Amino acid sequence: MPAKTVNVVNSVWVGKSAPTRGPKPTLSAGQIAQVAIRLADVEGLAAVTMQRLARELDLTTMALYRYFQAKADLVALMIDSASDSPLRFGKPSLPWNRRLQKWAHRCLDIYTKHPWFLEATSSREGIMGPNELSWMEAALAMLADSGLGPKERHHAFFAIIGHVRGHATFQQIGTRAKSRKEWSRELGRMLQSESHRYPILLDVVRSGGFSEDVGGAFEFGLNCILDGILVRVSRRSN
Repeated sequence: MPAKTVNVVNSVWVGKSAPTRGPKPTLSAGQIAQVAIRLADVEGLAAVTMQRLARELDLTTMALYRYFQAKADLVALMIDSASDSPLRFGKPSLPWNRRLQKWAHRCLDIYTKHPWFLEATSSREGIMGPNELSWMEAALAMLADSGLGPKERHHAFFAIIGHVRGHATFQQIGTRAKSRKEWSRELGRMLQSESHRYPILLDVVRSGGFSEDVGGAFEFGLNCILDGILVRVSRRSN
């Protein structure tokens, strides 16, 4: 059988003009995407079907297909719209690592505010939209100030965005689980009888490491990545 052909062109780049047939449209594709975002924020990405969205907008499902050929096109615009925010990460005079630290926190804010964002960006097959690429461009520009070469900047970017997405995953797991302190107490009780097998893990639980806010873990990991880049670059100049 022939290999599946993947359309890598994001529909956000191609654009879709307002429908020319039928009644004059009262909504734009961007306005429809905003309604879809609000729905997904509350009920998850699975709730965003063309039928449900049509009901929310008091439109027919066929009317929606005049704006979007498929749900994937709608989701692509949702992703890019959620990424549409001012790309300001502190004064240009700040060191590159301080600005990149702000970039990472702002990026995590998108995943936190829109829990569906992780799922949506993980399942798409096309390239990123213009707003997302602007975020990447901003991060790579800061990494260029670090002294890394082009390929290394790309590697460093993946380390940072991987840390952001990994933390976003743990955040979502945490919202579905019991409270962190209760989970930690249960784990501690279980480990007491198995302390000979998990002595180091038990020590971490007793220290309160599993019950504290995970924001500290995000900051620690991010600083490790940024400090590592600083060390790598400094070794070349010595």
